[in-house]
Amino acid sequence: MRIASTKKAIVVREYQLDIGNVQVYDDYMVSTFEEGATVTLERAYQIIGISEIHFRDKDFGYISLRKNSYAVDPTIYNYLRGLPNLKAFAIVSKKEIDMHNFKIEKLFYKKNMEFFIEYDNALAWVKKRLKKKKKKDKI
Repeated sequence: MRIASTKKAIVVREYQLDIGNVQVYDDYMVSTFEEGATVTLERAYQIIGISEIHFRDKDFGYISLRKNSYAVDPTIYNYLRGLPNLKAFAIVSKKEIDMHNFKIEKLFYKKNMEFFIEYDNALAWVKKRLKKKKKKDKI
């Protein structure tokens, strides 16, 4: 099982936060947080701020690469749900505990959110969701 992609995408900008790394691509973001980190509302606002810099007037997707174990405050999903242009939220992990956590997180998020074992599948899903949205806009 591969977590990293074999396809080369161009990183528009990379941010080093106190809890990990966020890479911004043309129409999606990828986060990788450090072992033992806690994603709090304050830290989520940093990520939301990054999304507003790069995707203010544009739909985008978010991929959470869960290579390490860390905690997520589920109330952040109430705020993420309020981002009208966040069209796809993917979690990538091969750990069973992350699959269980995903089921709980999905209850809070209540929008397009999927769990994947391989990064390439997550990326394909995010791109598909964004493409679907573009087609709807053209109609």
